[in-house]
Amino acid sequence: MPAYLVIHSERHGDDTLIEDPNLTVEFVDGWALFKDRDLIQSNRVAIAIPATQVRRIERVDEPEEPAPQKE
Repeated sequence: MPAYLVIHSERHGDDTLIEDPNLTVEFVDGWALFKDRDLIQSNRVAIAIPATQVRRIERVDEPEEPAPQKE
């Protein structure tokens, strides 16, 4: 599941974890925009954070394990 850790520039230790199965992130006009992939056609934003308030954003989800191979 996509998960992003938002590390705030001023609120040290008060980081935010955002996760959702359909989550995407874009950086547009000084904003970090978290969107639901299913709602992209409607261009709806789930969460918007001003880039000036963010030190960095890290993707922290576990990689999906490949399907087992049949022998």
